[in-house]
Amino acid sequence: MGTPLGDFIRAKRDSIQPESFGLPDRRRRRSPGLRRSDLAQRAGVSVEYLTRIEQGRDRNPSLAVVNALADALSLDAAERAHLRLLAKITSGACVIERPPSPPNRQVRPTVHDTLQLLEPGVAFLTNRLGDLLAYTSGFELVMRGIGLLETERPNLTRYVFTEPYAKTFFADWDQVADEQAFDLWRGPSVAQFQQLVAELAHVAGTELTRRLDHHLPPPQVPLRLNHPIAHELRWQRERLELPVTDAQELVVLLPADEATALAMDRLRRQPHHTLRAVP
Repeated sequence: MGTPLGDFIRAKRDSIQPESFGLPDRRRRRSPGLRRSDLAQRAGVSVEYLTRIEQGRDRNPSLAVVNALADALSLDAAERAHLRLLAKITSGACVIERPPSPPNRQVRPTVHDTLQLLEPGVAFLTNRLGDLLAYTSGFELVMRGIGLLETERPNLTRYVFTEPYAKTFFADWDQVADEQAFDLWRGPSVAQFQQLVAELAHVAGTELTRRLDHHLPPPQVPLRLNHPIAHELRWQRERLELPVTDAQELVVLLPADEATALAMDRLRRQPHHTLRAVP
């Protein structure tokens, strides 16, 4: 039986092209990506030991081994932090850090003021369950009429996995679904996580459930939207984590090309809408 740590290492290894590490592209490989032997050599551990970690038969590698594997996989800072968390979870040294209380839906006044300063930009406040807690008028312009904001309590995760139009609106739907499932797995409350999964699973099916077993953070790529009026919009995303007591994230969308910036200028000529906090 695998473990979060082993699943992450194996998935990351499979995603790496040997040539990127200066290794020959050997043919006739049974699996894609970096060979286990190559990773073991780079990390300075035996192939047998790495196999035990990946298969979940060794659940307590030392911090030195974890750091060596992070170096060998060339992980970035966020991936390294995630790897250390998975190592703690796998060893039983901690549980996933989810307080028993439901996720905080209250928007602090200073956070609301920060969003106000971002007007007329495109920004929103969310938690890892996908609840939209507040957003700017620019965000409303982009998302208006697609079925996301028309509900009493908008939830991006629920929209992605249960709204048929989502697969049209999000040009790279699989990427967005991976992101939402990964954030859901890291959600702040076990009870709320399980409740939302149970609610969505019978509708979303394997599109959701199979993603909950993936422990590899999705790549950071531009967000492409097929807007019903403005056509294709491309965005770069800046994610700002609020303090752990908030368990919230501020996301800012920045035009990735001139066409998107011009399209937003045209949308803004429509009647103005003000910053909204979801009740």
